[in-house]
Amino acid sequence: MSASQRLGVLLVNLGTPDAPTVAAVRRFLAEFLWDPRVIDYPRLLWWPILHGLILRVRPPKTAHAYAQIWTQDGSPLLLESTALATALQAALGTQFEVVLGMTYGSPSIGSALQSLRAKQIEQIVVLPLYPQYSTTTTASVYDRVDSAIRSWPSPPSLRRIEHYFNEPQYLDALAQSVRDFWRTHARTHLLFSFHGIPQRYVDNGDPYFDHCVATARSVAERLQLAHDAWSLAFQSRVTREKWLSPYTDKLLATYAQNGPKQICVICPAFATDNLETLEEIAIRNRKDFLDAGGISFDYIPCLNSTAAHVALFAQLAKCASSNSGQLPAASGR
Repeated sequence: MSASQRLGVLLVNLGTPDAPTVAAVRRFLAEFLWDPRVIDYPRLLWWPILHGLILRVRPPKTAHAYAQIWTQDGSPLLLESTALATALQAALGTQFEVVLGMTYGSPSIGSALQSLRAKQIEQIVVLPLYPQYSTTTTASVYDRVDSAIRSWPSPPSLRRIEHYFNEPQYLDALAQSVRDFWRTHARTHLLFSFHGIPQRYVDNGDPYFDHCVATARSVAERLQLAHDAWSLAFQSRVTREKWLSPYTDKLLATYAQNGPKQICVICPAFATDNLETLEEIAIRNRKDFLDAGGISFDYIPCLNSTAAHVALFAQLAKCASSNSGQLPAASGR
């Protein structure tokens, strides 16, 4: 098979610092929080806030959080993303060349694309690991993809996967992960915790909230849960403006006092485990919930490199690479 006949698959996750140190975290946050897709404040206003306050105060706290989840082999997000890319390569076979890139940090989207270019691969499926579309995540990926190939003499043909929140394989995999967890753990109230974005973004047309609600409802239906057996919330606020609500930490504080006092949490917006799932949810929110009067708190891991997750991405890549198989673009942009 010639290089031009092979298909590239670019998997993209958000990214991670190179180390759980203040310096590494500061570099990572400087890139992440400067992205206007993430924080859209006017640059002249945002620069002094970011560099004069946030990057002075936040890196030590965030580095401490990373240190609690860092493994001997490195960042959980990078390790899980690499394992997913490796498993996907095995599933797709030699017709495809799978590479991994990060929106922020290393390996970068640009370096991943250059590796495909070096192999003379002319057709690339871009697969952001974000089930629910948002301008803060998926659109940022495509900003960087487009920027990276803009100067190429002969840019590749891109097939863009913009969401998969309503793919039956994705929803089935999430539901099965809950069933599998409940086989060895107590069946308790199920809280879907999604990463938050400013409410203003949704008011301006970002479809993320609707995608999150649809995901939670579809999984709850598959699990045949009563309406009071599950709930939905949003975590990881950054700025002081209003974000999507209810807030996960606030809702858990209410539950700890008034019930349900036995909780299990799943985070369907994340393809792989990371700081927000392992430290924020499984460590910090768990401790706060139990300290405030909660009885039990369990965290259901992300799909990571499980067989069902790999099969989903293999199907998405094959579908998008076919002549008529490109998935529909997200609405509301």
